[in-house]
Amino acid sequence: MAKGGRRSWTGSVALLLGLFGVFAIAFGGDGGWREILAGGNNPPPREFPVLEPSRPIRIAIPSLDVRAPVHSVGLADDGSIAVPPLYRHNQAGWYERGPTPGQFGPAIIVGHADTRDGPSVFHDLPDIEPGALVEVTRRDRAVAVFEVNSVEHFGKDELPIERVYGDYARPGLRLITCGGRWLGDGIGYADNIVVFASLVEVRDA
Repeated sequence: MAKGGRRSWTGSVALLLGLFGVFAIAFGGDGGWREILAGGNNPPPREFPVLEPSRPIRIAIPSLDVRAPVHSVGLADDGSIAVPPLYRHNQAGWYERGPTPGQFGPAIIVGHADTRDGPSVFHDLPDIEPGALVEVTRRDRAVAVFEVNSVEHFGKDELPIERVYGDYARPGLRLITCGGRWLGDGIGYADNIVVFASLVEVRDA
């Protein structure tokens, strides 16, 4: 069942979800945003936990009962962030050209909301509440714990690029999926769902 309209998906094109549109808007044809993701801003003094680079391997959102592996995703041929493959629709994808979770800047983790076969890893992401915790286990066995600041819906032509991708004030996390109203096969969902979270704790796995 589709998250936006609680309807079955019809047509193989729809299986690409709305994520493609999200990231095409964010990155398509504009190398400047790649510079933002690479971390062009100068970081402030370390007044909160900050980690060295180490790629994420698992994500847990206890309040949503989400526990899933995390795999790397890069850029598609058109310059958008690659969508996680459908055979991994219950797994999440970390954008490997951005910060790793716990570094300065916004680490970006994406996931499908659903497929024609049913819910996927980020199906319930719109239901997360401010103050909820997101735990990301890294390859170095550190667990970066983030606290949700807000969950926001944006039309696909209204994504606030600087807020989502350009905030290097502290270690942050962005969880992104599609949602809102279902617009039909070949178009997908009307909105982007973006969870904004900040690093609050680091512990051993």
